[in-house]
Amino acid sequence: MNRDVFITCAVTGSGQSHKKSNLVPITPKEIADSCIEAAKAGAAIAHVHVRNPETGAPSRDPALYREVVDRVRSAEVDVVLNLTAGMGGDIVLGSAEAPLPLSPQSDIVGASERLVHVEELLPEICTLDCGTMNFAEADYVMTNTPGTLRAMAARIQAAGVRPEIEVFDTGHLWLARTLVDEGLIDDPVMIQLCMGIPYGAPSDPNSLMAMVNNIPPGWVYSMFSIGRMQLPYVAQAALAGGNVRVGLEDNIWLDKGVLASNGDLVERATTILTAMGCRILGPQEVREKLKLTRR
Repeated sequence: MNRDVFITCAVTGSGQSHKKSNLVPITPKEIADSCIEAAKAGAAIAHVHVRNPETGAPSRDPALYREVVDRVRSAEVDVVLNLTAGMGGDIVLGSAEAPLPLSPQSDIVGASERLVHVEELLPEICTLDCGTMNFAEADYVMTNTPGTLRAMAARIQAAGVRPEIEVFDTGHLWLARTLVDEGLIDDPVMIQLCMGIPYGAPSDPNSLMAMVNNIPPGWVYSMFSIGRMQLPYVAQAALAGGNVRVGLEDNIWLDKGVLASNGDLVERATTILTAMGCRILGPQEVREKLKLTRR
């Protein structure tokens, strides 16, 4: 069991949750305010996507990231910023019978374009989705080839940013170990186990521990699940030796029928962890643990 736990809050994501809850932040101001709210509630890290302020659709616009980062960095509350680099690897096939041409919903770009906002804004952490997988949607493939990941990892390393390796299945963990062996990811290695997302690893304890038992010694790992399994996974994470992620990217509910804010979810996570005898790490302790460069 891990008794010194840090909490990451994934504040908005890129899915359709904003159509189900008016508490999901959309504009840069709303997203920055959610990061600050989560930090005040006990989150050491804020994981950030951005959205089109008019439609709520996912976006890669560096100007939107810049506004969020500037607002958070100018706030009086300290929090470690973790910007996604997962956008730009989305393939949506035309249909089952006519996969080409691709759907206009596809967003597939090169490694350098996926990292424009990271290299400009230099967050302490950015994500690296370590593999390709089918998502729940019929013809959507999250696409991260080994070549693309090697190119992205090299650029993240050169920028002095810590990658958080997002692992959705056992093969992704194998690829992460390969990148580390090739010298493309520096110690301490940081992993996020993303459980229960169709169609990666399911969220049951046996599947989780199969992943945990293959994490090399010395790596720092967190984990989460989605929907109604998010809050039970707070306890599961600590018991499995890891750290915690909550937030509206992965779950919009606090209780049955009760919509949550990001602050609500972080507060519930801190309640669970402290009741288990855990100590919640602050942002500066996380920087020291992960050897982060604050900017």
